[in-house]
This record gives sequence, C-alpha cells and structure tokens, in this order.
Amino acid sequence: MSNTRTTLDSACSIDQIQHTRMSFVNPIIEQRADPWVLRHTDGQYYFTASVPAYDRIEIRRSETIQGLGRTSEMKTIWTRHASGEMSWHIWAPELHFINGKWYVYFAASREDSIWAIRIYALSNTSADPFEGEWVEEGQIKTDFESFSLDATTFEHRGKRYMVWAQKDQAQENSSELFLAEMISPIKLKLPATLISRPDLPWERVGHNVNEGPAVLIRNGRVFIAYSASATDHNYCMGMLAADADAILLDAASWTKTLEPVLCTSVADSEFGPGHNSFTVSEDGKHDVLIYHARDYRDVDPDPLRDPNRHTRARYIRWRDDGTPDFTNSLLDTPKQSAR
Repeated sequence: MSNTRTTLDSACSIDQIQHTRMSFVNPIIEQRADPWVLRHTDGQYYFTASVPAYDRIEIRRSETIQGLGRTSEMKTIWTRHASGEMSWHIWAPELHFINGKWYVYFAASREDSIWAIRIYALSNTSADPFEGEWVEEGQIKTDFESFSLDATTFEHRGKRYMVWAQKDQAQENSSELFLAEMISPIKLKLPATLISRPDLPWERVGHNVNEGPAVLIRNGRVFIAYSASATDHNYCMGMLAADADAILLDAASWTKTLEPVLCTSVADSEFGPGHNSFTVSEDGKHDVLIYHARDYRDVDPDPLRDPNRHTRARYIRWRDDGTPDFTNSLLDTPKQSAR
C-alpha cells in the first residue's frame, strides 16, 4: 500500500449507534444513489446523483435540504450516447461551480465494453445551471488507463485538487484512491499520489474497494470520507485525515481510520450506507452528511441493479478532538464545528 498510516480511532459497530428523533425525514429522495449536494452562493441547494437506469444526468434545486425530494425543480441536463464513449453506466455525477463556471464530473463506460469506466466532465458558462448549454469536455486523463470513477474536486490553500477512485495496475480487482493537483478544472497535474488502498478487512468484503471520496475541511484538518467493500449491506464508510498544513500530495500525510466511520445499522433500518457528500444546514451553522443506504438487507441478484439505494441526510456531530462523528449524528442538537 501507500505510506498511508492507520492511526485514527472510530466507534462504528453494527447496532450500537445512539439514536433519538431524526432531524430529517429520511429518505430525502428515493432511488437516488451516490448523492451530491452543493449549497450555492444563491442560497439554493443543488442536487445530482446516479439514477437507477444509469442513462442520464439530472439536477435538482431547492431552498432546503428536505425540499430536494419534495418541491424541488428538476431537469435532465445530459443523456448518454447511443454508442461509443459515454454510452453506458453513467454513474456518480457531481456538480461544482469553479471560477464562475459550472462543471459536472461523472463516470461512464461504453456499450461495447461496459466496465471500461472512465471519468468525464461537462461544463456550462451560464450563471444558472438550469439554463445555457452543457458542453462535453471529454475524459479527465489520469496517469494510466484503467477503471476509474467517483471524481471530486476541492480547493485548499490556493490550490485545486481532484481525488478519485481507480484500479491500480499493480493490483487485481481493487480500486484505490488517488489525489492530484489540477492545472485547470478539466486537466490534472500528474503524476498523482496514491493515498489509500483497501488493505483493512472491512474494505475487502465482496470486493476490494476504496471509492466515493468526499472532502470536508474543518478544525485544522482535511478529511476525506470514502466508501468500501461491495455495494450490498457490507458497504460502509471510512475516513482519511491530513493536517491542513501538510503536503497533501505526500501519502505519508494521511491517516486512515482503523474501523469504518459509518456502517449498516439494523436498528435504524439503514443497510450499506455510503458514497456521501457534505453540505451545511440552512442557517449555515451545522455540517450535514448526505449519503445513500437501503432500508433492507438482502439484495438479489445484483446490488448494482437494485434501484433502492435512497438518499438520506443527518447532522454531523463534532468530537472534542475535532474529528467528525457520523455514527451518533441522529441527535437533534449537533455541536458546531470550528470553521
């Protein structure tokens, strides 16, 4: 594996989650996996996710998180090609606003090679992503050609980065997390750094997986939540962390939780939680975890063909040591983080 150390603690264990009345009526949106929520400067929440048919990219918006599934405006902004590139497995779109321009990053494959999944981008110069023209920017090129998906981007200390999941050529049937600085919103500064590989038992159930990274910068640290194992009830979330002053492209800067930070809870009827994003509450005071999960355990025959991964939301609580607590975050009074 990379030089990633595994020193952070976690308290996640099945059926041992504290609970009280939920702050959100979950699920927020039914049959939407890999959810991404962005609160824009206009005060609106923008949402996109994988649709069950894996054939298009939709966006929604609402003045509230709960409203994304109730009264939100919705539009299909792009549909897969009939053949060739971007014609199959349209997965995990993310909507970003960078330097006055909208971008969507997503994964797609070919109908003649459905597992040849790569990362692609769309852009739109309109101030309103529901207006204007969405332009195909082509593939985001990484160091090598292999199964790659779940790209997200973030800015830190004046530099923009992308983190994504990709099959390392040196590993069989495994996806790892890579990090690179960006030259532009559609071009990486290579080579990338391998920051995490599925080397712990809970990351290797069914499949050897690290994927779905999401970034949260708080309390003097850069946190990357990610998902692990097969997409059935074994799916769960882990977390990487680096000091905000560290060299992020140095793999030794990152520590990994020894246990998952969010996993199946029978008591809460949440099975296989994962592929999350982060946003903030309407008053801007509290961090919110957006994620998907099923409300039943057994999936037959193929988890990827089961449509019932629903979008959910919960407040994040912050521990005294400055780390996020996802497992106990069903409580109504989340502790504010230090920004």
